[in-house]
Amino acid sequence: MTLNERYQNVAVIGAGGKMGSGISLLLAQELTLRQLHPDNTGKKFRLILMDVSADALEGLKSYLAKQAERFVQKKGEKLAAAIPALATPDAAATFVAAMNGLLETTTDLKGLAGSTLVFEAILEKLDLKLKIYTELKEICHPQAFFFTNTSSIPIKALDEGAHLDGRVIGFHFYNPPAVQRLVELIIPEKVAAGLEEMSVQIGRDLGKIIIPANDVAGFIGNGHFMRDGLHGMAAAQQLAGQRSLFQSIYMINRVSQEWLVRPMGIFQLIDYVGLDIFQSILKIMEPYFPDENLHSELIDRMVAAGVKGGQFSDGSQKNGFLKYEEGRIAGVYDLDGGKYRSLGSEDWRSEADHALGSLPAGYHSWKSLVKDPEAGEKLAAYFGKLVTNQQPGAQLAKAYLERSKAIGELLVSGGVARSAGDVNGVLMNGFFHLYGPVNNYV
Repeated sequence: MTLNERYQNVAVIGAGGKMGSGISLLLAQELTLRQLHPDNTGKKFRLILMDVSADALEGLKSYLAKQAERFVQKKGEKLAAAIPALATPDAAATFVAAMNGLLETTTDLKGLAGSTLVFEAILEKLDLKLKIYTELKEICHPQAFFFTNTSSIPIKALDEGAHLDGRVIGFHFYNPPAVQRLVELIIPEKVAAGLEEMSVQIGRDLGKIIIPANDVAGFIGNGHFMRDGLHGMAAAQQLAGQRSLFQSIYMINRVSQEWLVRPMGIFQLIDYVGLDIFQSILKIMEPYFPDENLHSELIDRMVAAGVKGGQFSDGSQKNGFLKYEEGRIAGVYDLDGGKYRSLGSEDWRSEADHALGSLPAGYHSWKSLVKDPEAGEKLAAYFGKLVTNQQPGAQLAKAYLERSKAIGELLVSGGVARSAGDVNGVLMNGFFHLYGPVNNYV
């Protein structure tokens, strides 16, 4: 069965969720372009959107229609050159009508009957995924290929648990899927003929950068992020021997953003993902690494206190380790006091900043370097000064760089990543870092 034939019966499970809606959008755009292409005249493409919430599906359809109009407006000339039906003044209306014609919604797995490509974006729970895949195996086409968006569960566990005979592969979109260009392709030892090659082609069709990873829990992205986060929390707890824990969290967050020239500090990034999600991924990974301590007492205490972070439906940030106001960090959670400490109304912040010291000479923010063609040279010069700087902030940053590099090297030596370049590629494309963890800065 060719890829074009498989594209004629595609399904997304968990389509109404945060990840599923983005995946649905990408597929809806690709299938609509195929439906309108002259080479496919007489062929019928369908995209089945499945979610347990009927309301979520209705909202999804409205979202897809709005995004479809923007898609045509943005890429109008290119689309018109390839597809005659879109070389008209009412191209957007034509595209939306064609897209609506291929969409089907259902709250019942049985609605996926006959599907040949199935993208799954449900909760990160092994038992739930196994239940779904066991049912799908009987409902979908006998040769259906399954693409799981899991960010941490080994594909082997899904394949063997649901007896899929190598017809499942990890296709980890980064959040949000419609914007993030990276897909981490998790390739298990047992994979059906043609599935890996077809996965790469699908990634290209959807405009993604594909980086392969071996089937080890957490893969490259979370394999690095979890350990990086654990280091940040351990560093904060160590600092807390000299000052309050909330001050220490503020300091490590600032160091991991400013001194390391990253888009977010480590505690802000954990908040973005969700403390409960971070905790859940650690629990998934921990049994596979008995020689490592992949556990955080600090995360456990925060979640137990009801502090979970994550995002609201409009994408705005919920409070976690840090408090947010209008998209900016406004405070830090004090576990002992059970409340947020404001950045602006108390003396603790100036004390913490004074303790860190000034940024090393040659510092440029992530924002100022992200589009700078000379970013590489500026970073090398800056880190050259940082590693010899004796101020506390620089020393904390140097230790962070060393640990981050060690994690990256561990992912290669442990057989998770095929090369240091793949590790760096995931962090630079999936986490928007300006440099990879495996570098010559330390």
